[in-house]
Amino acid sequence: MNKNNIKPRKIDYHRIPSKLWRKLKKHLPKPKKHKGPGRPRIQDRNVINGIWFILWTGCQWKAVERDWFDVSSSTLHERFQSWQQSGVFDKLFMIMVKYYSKEKQIGWKWQSVDSKTIPAPLGGTQTGKNPTDRGKLGAKVHILVDERGAPLAIHITGANQHDKWSVDELVIHIVTKRPFSEQHFCADKGYDSADIFQFIKQQRYIPHIKHRRRRNEPKVEDCSITGEAKFPARRWVVERTLGWFAKRRSIKTRWCKKAENWLAFLKLAAAHILLNLIFG
Repeated sequence: MNKNNIKPRKIDYHRIPSKLWRKLKKHLPKPKKHKGPGRPRIQDRNVINGIWFILWTGCQWKAVERDWFDVSSSTLHERFQSWQQSGVFDKLFMIMVKYYSKEKQIGWKWQSVDSKTIPAPLGGTQTGKNPTDRGKLGAKVHILVDERGAPLAIHITGANQHDKWSVDELVIHIVTKRPFSEQHFCADKGYDSADIFQFIKQQRYIPHIKHRRRRNEPKVEDCSITGEAKFPARRWVVERTLGWFAKRRSIKTRWCKKAENWLAFLKLAAAHILLNLIFG
């Protein structure tokens, strides 16, 4: 495999990678001991394989046949809800960021943010009318990545919320502590706002935000924004990571009415992306 290509040759949609499962299973709630008659409890590995299948295919919970994973669709959904509510997917994301930091070292020097608008046909919490898609309901996923594209923070909003209002949520909720070193913040022109510049500088970043030309502002060939002409563009890494997220159909289209359920899928996907960056 090409060292620069971190995409696995083949993805098994029916079975979560063993390395990711070993990280996850340590933090699953311990099942109660089965006593008396009745069916034994379904194995957690079978359940996570079913959740993994839904993440990639985007199918309905009730479309999953029992003999595919030896688990009913109702049990599958109930266990997913239970794990989401107990913070299992939050812990998995945090663990994988720390694991990535240990194995590869987080590239703190250059960080990028961006968002992607996702259609949400069923609506639900944290959705809004998408102004770029004839007012159809949608949601936004906002991410902050390091210089290799590893996701360090995830935030979701309605499609009608401006990108700039999510920067503070992303920076403050990075899942691991930032070092006191020189760090550069890269963003596109959607984040060109005095509020953002002020916040980013307060957070010890050097901003590199593409300038958005205002009305009646003369066009200049050489950008006068400090650092924009001096440093090469580094925003492509976050766009690539958003593309990796969108390969999973439960993320490409949001079918979850509950925002926290969709966020759980996003964090499971982020954990897999981090795994690929470690072993790619």
